[in-house]
Amino acid sequence: MAIDTTPRVAIGPAPDALLESAVVRGGGLISPIESADAVVWTGSPESFPTALPSTVRWVQLSSAGIEEWFGAGVIRSDTELVWTSAAGAFSATVAEHALMLLLAGVRHLPAHIEARTWRRAEFMPKIGTLRGATVGIIGAGGIGKALIPMLAAQGADSIAINRSGNPVPGAVETWPTTRVDELYSRADHFVIAAPATATTHHLIGRAQLAAMQPHSWVINVARGSLIDTDALVEAITEERIGGAGLDVTDPEPLPDGHPLWELTNAIITPHDSNPGAIRHAALAEHIGKNVERFARGETLAALVNPIAGY
Repeated sequence: MAIDTTPRVAIGPAPDALLESAVVRGGGLISPIESADAVVWTGSPESFPTALPSTVRWVQLSSAGIEEWFGAGVIRSDTELVWTSAAGAFSATVAEHALMLLLAGVRHLPAHIEARTWRRAEFMPKIGTLRGATVGIIGAGGIGKALIPMLAAQGADSIAINRSGNPVPGAVETWPTTRVDELYSRADHFVIAAPATATTHHLIGRAQLAAMQPHSWVINVARGSLIDTDALVEAITEERIGGAGLDVTDPEPLPDGHPLWELTNAIITPHDSNPGAIRHAALAEHIGKNVERFARGETLAALVNPIAGY
């Protein structure tokens, strides 16, 4: 008698037709959580079950950033349960947003919009280009890998920073995180795409900003906590760097009246680099492919490392 190896997948905390279709396309069977082999969870850590059935071997989360799951103590290292995030699922969209912020800054777009008049002589000295520039990508995972060819199309080189130092395709150089402080005086601009952990809190602070060049733009599409906001405001106000493009802030949401809102060379977007309609479809595709891998006994994409914290 043949043994049915079709993975049984529960989706919670509420049904989701798109994700259910993705599970089925991936070769899975939608199941109640009580008899599931795997769980796709789209809710918060607070809504996650306090105990899972012994049959569950894998939990798929719906976000790329999962620091809140560690903060809530839900993901632990003392269990054989496999966790995966959505890291990589939204890379192209977020990379596109990062490029938009960087180009807007380098081309001095915010000041043009604010002026609403023909003041070319004033703008010309501050308008730059990405052609021939070097962009440091800190946290060159999925977003960085998607961004590198976009930057190359603009004529820019990329230096990739990742944990291992293993070469990233398309980057002119790849350095391990232990060398990140060398980057700030070497590159022209910086894109922050690293995970938020205890070791990356205020990764960009006064010392790092001081090492940058007067034309440097800092783009953050990761988490607001990676940049010391007060130090950033000082650096921008004193024109020690070119400016910042932030899709994430600390605090978040950025309150009305915050100094960053008043700075022409600070571009703020409300954490919408990965808009809902695009996000949900990309998540479904990611889940479907992971269900396929799970069914075949293959390594899952976006595995969470409980020791590293992401």
